[in-house]
Amino acid sequence: MKKLSKKYDESLKLIEKDKQYDVKEALDIIEKMPKAKFDETVELHVKLGVDSKHADQQVRGTVVLPNGTGKTQRVLVFAKGPKADEAQKAGADFVGAEELIPKIQNENWFDYDVIVATPDMMGVVGRLGKVLGPKGLMPNPKSGTVTMDVTKAINEIKSGKVEYRLDKTNIIHLGFGKVSFGADKLLENYETVINAILKAKPAAAKGQYIKSVSISKTMGPGLYIDQK
Repeated sequence: MKKLSKKYDESLKLIEKDKQYDVKEALDIIEKMPKAKFDETVELHVKLGVDSKHADQQVRGTVVLPNGTGKTQRVLVFAKGPKADEAQKAGADFVGAEELIPKIQNENWFDYDVIVATPDMMGVVGRLGKVLGPKGLMPNPKSGTVTMDVTKAINEIKSGKVEYRLDKTNIIHLGFGKVSFGADKLLENYETVINAILKAKPAAAKGQYIKSVSISKTMGPGLYIDQK
């Protein structure tokens, strides 16, 4: 841990306490921080002035990042017949139906990042709710992962589609690229996500919608953003 804390301390020295940064300036600072041995993810944390306990104040959606996520997403598709063939052609990593249930339930098989399902397969996928739900893997029409257009779903996921959603503390946490992207590409991704979150403001939200925004890299301290 000593190595990590030394780099963390060096990173902290680059940040002014209690300062709110312009996002480009913050990304430039993250680029200057000591590097880890892997390409770290740059993360966004947005605290919203809504109450996630109320259905009419939920904030959830998807957005395709212009520069991708820097991570190759592995896609599992639940489909049968022509739709299964279509999923294979579109580049799904895994395609199957009922036969996958014991593999997931009994063998703890999670070699995929996103699950797409055709609507007729949701009865089958629903049996895996207790396993997939806690891992955030359950397909959902709102995130475009329950659909007959499996080609479009796979293409979007592979090209950098990410889902944003509130957690129980009314914060959205989201990786929006890698340190190696550089500040300009990260800025494009950041603006795309923030604009999507702003557009997703529920009609029932009262008062200040965005309470605070911070960004950090996997192994680094956070910087607060001046989100005017």
